[in-house]
Amino acid sequence: MINRILVLTIVSLMTSLNLSGKNILLTGGFVYHEDGKFLTDTIVLCQDGKITYVGPSEDLPPVNHVQKINLNGGYVLPGFIDSHIHLQGYGRSLDILNLVGTKSLSEIAILVSDAINQKEKGEWIIGRGWDQNDWSETSFPTKDILDRIAPDYPIYLTRIDGHAIWVNSSAMNLTNITLKTPDPEGGKIIRNKYGEPTGVFVDNAIALISDHIPSPSKNQKRKQILHAVKKLNKIGITSIHDAGTDSETLDLLKTLADSGDLTLRVYAMLQDDPDQYLPYFETGPLIGYGNNHLTIRSIKAYIDGALGSRGAVLKEPYADDPENRGLLLSHPEHLDSLVSAAFSHGFQVNIHAIGDRGNQICLDIFEKYLEKYPGDHRPRIEHAQILDPLDIPRFASFGVIPSMQPTHCTSDMPWLESRLGKDRLSGAYAWKSLIDSGSIIPGGSDAPVENPNPLWGIYAAITRMDHTGHPEGGWFPKECVSRIEAIRMFTEWGAYAAFEETIKGKIKEGYLADLVVLDKNILEIPTEEILSTKVLITIVNGRVIHKK
Repeated sequence: MINRILVLTIVSLMTSLNLSGKNILLTGGFVYHEDGKFLTDTIVLCQDGKITYVGPSEDLPPVNHVQKINLNGGYVLPGFIDSHIHLQGYGRSLDILNLVGTKSLSEIAILVSDAINQKEKGEWIIGRGWDQNDWSETSFPTKDILDRIAPDYPIYLTRIDGHAIWVNSSAMNLTNITLKTPDPEGGKIIRNKYGEPTGVFVDNAIALISDHIPSPSKNQKRKQILHAVKKLNKIGITSIHDAGTDSETLDLLKTLADSGDLTLRVYAMLQDDPDQYLPYFETGPLIGYGNNHLTIRSIKAYIDGALGSRGAVLKEPYADDPENRGLLLSHPEHLDSLVSAAFSHGFQVNIHAIGDRGNQICLDIFEKYLEKYPGDHRPRIEHAQILDPLDIPRFASFGVIPSMQPTHCTSDMPWLESRLGKDRLSGAYAWKSLIDSGSIIPGGSDAPVENPNPLWGIYAAITRMDHTGHPEGGWFPKECVSRIEAIRMFTEWGAYAAFEETIKGKIKEGYLADLVVLDKNILEIPTEEILSTKVLITIVNGRVIHKK
């Protein structure tokens, strides 16, 4: 285990070097092998953004102008890949009111009150992260408490999953919401017994408010993206799959890639909007733009909402809401035509599906068009949280990829039984069952919904416990994955899900020089120590872009 002296040694050494070059030699560490072990007496040479040698030092061919970094016992892994994240949304969350982890309405009231003191009268107060399941009273909040705090400020607070908002009367007045405002298709306005809106809007109803909020400027977006990238690099992330990227963000990513300021690789999913994807259908996928820093070859769609706001589409009603089976955010007929068009133009389709009925609908659609358009389409279901056990083998059978986020399980497990009933939990977050049936699972965080730290995701996948070690032995422990499988979720399986398994996700000659150096051996330390493991160095394209 690396101690403080070792860390200071690395920092001192690296500070004395100019590490802006692209030719570096990593020595004195332990190098991860795809078979699931750390190799000793192994060095890694990176030249011009690629790994050119992995092996014993005595067999290294002669090289010039290479900067040596002695890792003093650090552990080298492929750079982490977050296979489901919202890049600009995560960056924006760093600039707004952070409500994650709040335990009561009164705690949120204090945070909102503090925010008012920094705003001009009438200016929007934006926040994100509340979760009524963490409160003693687990029903949805109402506008009343926000009205008392800030009658003259429109308040817009997004639920942690992004599938519900909580606003005050000022926000509803500005957006002309009244008792007569109808629920939009695929959305729900929560109302009191008199039919009056209470201040909570779910799924497609969110747009009734959000469409009236001033969008951040292009320069603000650029700053938010760069802030997010820096944060992600710091925790060892070298690639992301951006789950729904708008056109302006794509333009900014191209500009940042051109300037060299984009220090992670982005696999972008176009939004389910013809104005976005039809131009790419004309030109074909954009692959490896800016020295493999941006690829556009997939589309993100939705079938349902989220469990926390009771919008996930279920076969049977919610156990704690017997009149509700969730919300279909898109008609199956729409997804049917989208998948057909995308496959015929060489684009991957990634559909958000959480409930068992939503997942089954998506599997049925994919099955139909995988037969019609033979080829390597690698369709994905994003989240795949609640499955009918009979549908689990269908993923591998059809080649549909379940893209999952392990920390969703450990966040949701305290209230899942009350929400779903015990009978449906056998197909909940069924990682091991999916893997055993032949699937690969790319791992992600869904940030800003969850913390993007990949080590937290690896810990959750291995233990199915929260950070306090609860429940002992793990929640439905038969679905825990091995440490090797958890590492693959955030490395090579993420690469495969983006058609990039031949260039990233492994420490192998010819692969992109994207690496992370940890201070502990996460294959052997006690599982709880994974949470305190430090990222010492992050390397992207052969450049050290973060050092502790």
